[in-house]
Amino acid sequence: MILEKLNYLVECITQDLIQYLIEDNNMTMEEAMDIVYNSKTFEQLNNFETHLYYESSSYIYEYLKEELQNNRAKN
Repeated sequence: MILEKLNYLVECITQDLIQYLIEDNNMTMEEAMDIVYNSKTFEQLNNFETHLYYESSSYIYEYLKEELQNNRAKN
């Protein structure tokens, strides 16, 4: 039961992250999904030991944007 609720929280946050990327960067849903699902942020969100799912979607989006900026700086 608890695991189902946690998975639901992660799913809702993930949907929000995808929508934020689409709106902020004029990208397709497929592009946004690819970014989110292949990010370390998503990995951490799915690691229930981090408790990242307790944070708001907008907070996690800032975390994701920072990750993306750091990745661009490395390339």
